[in-house]
Amino acid sequence: MVFLAKTSSPNEWKVVVNTISALVEEASFEATSEGLTFRAMDPSHVALVDLDWPNLAFDKYDCDKQLKLTVRVEDLVKLIRRADGKDSVEISMNEDETLLLKLANGYKRQFQIHLIESTYDATPVPKLAFNTKVEITEPTFEKMLNDISAVSDHIIISADEKKLIFSGKSDSGTGSATLEKGNQELLQLNVKEESKATYSIDYLLNITKAAGKSTDVLTFEYSSKMPLRLTFKLSEKGGRMCFYLAPRIEEK
Repeated sequence: MVFLAKTSSPNEWKVVVNTISALVEEASFEATSEGLTFRAMDPSHVALVDLDWPNLAFDKYDCDKQLKLTVRVEDLVKLIRRADGKDSVEISMNEDETLLLKLANGYKRQFQIHLIESTYDATPVPKLAFNTKVEITEPTFEKMLNDISAVSDHIIISADEKKLIFSGKSDSGTGSATLEKGNQELLQLNVKEESKATYSIDYLLNITKAAGKSTDVLTFEYSSKMPLRLTFKLSEKGGRMCFYLAPRIEEK
């Protein structure tokens, strides 16, 4: 049994484990010769994360059979956070079926992680048709979320051919943030049909803070009163992480 995945920096691993830790307590990675995948839904069934990390995105990758590697996310987070910015990260399978984590940049460390039995069932990716696709700079997206969070714990996203609006309301008041087509922060606004839906700001902020540092640009897609899909690139070498968020049921 051979499994080895190595990156020249810890950045991608940090994004992956920080994002996963925002949703679940254990993670089951599927390893094949094609690369690493991971998919899980949070306990409330509001959010789903879907990772696709192909073999070519690693500096070194080898896997001779399909493996399921389940770990406590907290254990993995603690160890990955030990990595400095210039450390390489290598994760491999030991003969005793524990994971071996090596961090190196002149100064070398290694840790063993015990695998656990998975308690989660396989989660299918929702099949969705999106009417609106937005490509936006990550800092602007995060700033708009933070602006609306000052007045509301949920966000109403509205889009037409000319503009994108984030808004919110609560007992304390209302707020809105608008980007018009042509704004340099709004790289793409593709609207097949005017769309409006409401989502939890906390989920979006937690995921954006965890995964957003991997990229300067993110993409989100949605339709009226339907789930939203947020996509981040892991690195220029490849790999992506998709985050699905169910809409908030608005009170009548």
